[in-house]
Amino acid sequence: MTLWLHWLQALNQLRPAFTRTRTFLWFTAAVAGFAVRTEHLGVTSIVRALALEGRFYKKLLDMFHSSAVQVDRLAALWTRLALKLFRNPVRINGRLVLVGDGLKHAKHGKKMPAVKLLHQQSQSQTKPEYIMGHSLQAVSLLVHAASSIFAVPLTMRIHEGLVWSNRDTRTLLDKMLALIGLIDLKQAFYFVADAYYANGKMIRGLLRQGQHLLSRAKKNAVAYEAAPKTPNKRGRPTKYGNKVKLASLFSDPALFTQAPSPVYGEKDTVLKYLVQDLMWKPAGCLVRFVAVIHPSRGKILLLCTDISLSALDIIQVYGWRFKIELSFKQAVHTVGSFAYHFWMKSMTPLKRRNGNQHLHRKTEEYRKRIQRKIHAYHVFIQAGVVAQGLLQYLSVAFPQLVWDSFGSWLRTIRPGVPPSELVVATALRQKLPQFLLGNAQSNFFAKFIAKRQDPDQMTLFRLAA
Repeated sequence: MTLWLHWLQALNQLRPAFTRTRTFLWFTAAVAGFAVRTEHLGVTSIVRALALEGRFYKKLLDMFHSSAVQVDRLAALWTRLALKLFRNPVRINGRLVLVGDGLKHAKHGKKMPAVKLLHQQSQSQTKPEYIMGHSLQAVSLLVHAASSIFAVPLTMRIHEGLVWSNRDTRTLLDKMLALIGLIDLKQAFYFVADAYYANGKMIRGLLRQGQHLLSRAKKNAVAYEAAPKTPNKRGRPTKYGNKVKLASLFSDPALFTQAPSPVYGEKDTVLKYLVQDLMWKPAGCLVRFVAVIHPSRGKILLLCTDISLSALDIIQVYGWRFKIELSFKQAVHTVGSFAYHFWMKSMTPLKRRNGNQHLHRKTEEYRKRIQRKIHAYHVFIQAGVVAQGLLQYLSVAFPQLVWDSFGSWLRTIRPGVPPSELVVATALRQKLPQFLLGNAQSNFFAKFIAKRQDPDQMTLFRLAA
């Protein structure tokens, strides 16, 4: 029961993002449903997980579509709350570490806005080359969790599939910069991303905000030595010197320095690295390039716009980038952040292998309905983000309380490793009946849920309690 009180105390700080108290209470119920449900069947699974009466399905549906949810403000408030809850965020050189990446989630609804044909570069037997679905971008914050590191999701948005104006020339890079601005982070940070974001537009956008990019560079890229100063020469000073093919940095292994690997989770591993500060035309400034030879992982070329950051720190920080991939896995399989099934009845049905949906020739009423549906998707996704972040918070702040409430058996409990999101969700599920029945008179949220529960299901809740 104490676990739920900590959970509720944290969530209550997001109240200013809602213009109506009842909307906030239904949002709280949805986040609770994300945490305790065992199936990912949209809003239906939330109703079943909380044992609500069936007539309240429509109330939850209305909440996700409601204009009383200020989803952008909710993302900014959640970012501020995450920095308060996780008191030990990862800091390098005095800066926070944000991780960004794209995510493609399969959706087959013919009447779902923004669904389009998407190409997946990394293929496997369970990951086909082309899918129909939603393309999202996400930003996460790295925090220390005992001897581990969590990527706490801050916000996610659907960034492809809809063209609102034929004059809109924004790319995914522009939208990622806007997403970073949306969370309204007042502190300095490094933005860590894969090679797709190693782009001049991304670098210039971050540098204007006083932030830095740390990424992987493509091996076919070229850079330039800084031009030597030539005094008393007329005209604009030369900015770029001799061209350097970045792949050529690997040509002479004798120039590399050996060091123990700073990569997360590696021990007794020695890698080689070479550092060069070169002018990079896409960025128009001096960039630090680090060529790395790993004994088992092969070669990789990293770049950082902060030339004061050491090579080993650059290698270590980029090694943490995979944490956002683990965060995506938990969002999909544990929380179900993308299990929304909101169709738009009046929408023109999509065709198979459909591309972007162009809306600048549609009626104003049609465009408003599309916006309302996209708003519902984003509220659902942000609710999943908050639910996952709160599971991580309970894991980091109250690990012993989580294990005491777990109520099951796990073979692989490792000392120094915080409980996973699945373990915390199981602990919350075990304590939910006790929390609702024991606090129905004193706790406003417990009373709100208890009054709306199905009487036929309450017998099971009392037995569980």
